[in-house]
Amino acid sequence: MAATAVRYLRSAGSPTAVEAHPRPRLRAVRDGERPPVDPAEFRRVLGHFASGVTVVTALTPEGPAGFACQSFASLSLDPPLVAFMVARTSTTWPRIARAGTFCVNILGADQGDLCLGFAKSGADKFAEVPYDAAPATGSPRLTGAPAWIDCTITTVHTGGDHLIVVGRVETLGATTDGDPLLFHQGRFGRFGRVSG
Repeated sequence: MAATAVRYLRSAGSPTAVEAHPRPRLRAVRDGERPPVDPAEFRRVLGHFASGVTVVTALTPEGPAGFACQSFASLSLDPPLVAFMVARTSTTWPRIARAGTFCVNILGADQGDLCLGFAKSGADKFAEVPYDAAPATGSPRLTGAPAWIDCTITTVHTGGDHLIVVGRVETLGATTDGDPLLFHQGRFGRFGRVSG
């Protein structure tokens, strides 16, 4: 893929070497200094970005583990990679990290209550939640989720107060064609088609 991009740039007469931008000046915010962006305003403005909702699960020696996650994205086609972001304070993440594998369950429009159950801390999130084993890793694949992606953890990067987890897709599938569960400005919603 990279070779194809280089050949294209050469044929288009573009230079293949690009000058690097200067590194930004980084420093820690000192005590008494105001952060550059108010956290409440940050949350309010970014709440305008609608996203899908997932539940990330893993099978651990202590049993199944999982949490609701809206910070999920496809990352690469070759190799097939996905990524999700998780708060460093998550009590579920260390269990998933030790498992070394995970399954992303993409939720459907009627699964808001399921999502809320996995968003709670300390509760038995799998109580009365039917699931089976994802084929490659054995991670819980939630019954009724329209799609699932079964992965092995490849890398974890730091990103402020979150971690960026990259997983290699081992297998995946879609079970239904229903509408996705969406999250926007603190509320669940449903996809509506725009005519025209």
